Amino acid sequence: MKLEVLYSDGCPSHERLMPILRELAATHDAELVQSRIETAERAEEARFLGSPSVRVDGRDVEPAAQTRTDYGLKCRLYRRPAGQSGLLPREWIQHALRETTAR
Repeated sequence: MKLEVLYSDGCPSHERLMPILRELAATHDAELVQSRIETAERAEEARFLGSPSVRVDGRDVEPAAQTRTDYGLKCRLYRRPAGQSGLLPREWIQHALRETTAR
């Protein structure tokens, strides 16, 4: 199973997320891959919704991501009960890992 973080330079949330991803990758025996997105063209091609984006086996962990098309080089914000955050909920990642393992 592949746990991938897509990011662009200058995004502070990418580095803050990495310890969480390392822990979850080890717990779920997943390969952790970091993919830097450097151009607007690559952002479109990769369907990059902003930095950081997390995917499990190519599928974004945000439940609503499949319907979004706002690709580009930008910092990504996630809606959380306490407001917006540059860090996605750990629970989304855990759910995606468990769901992929169950397949």
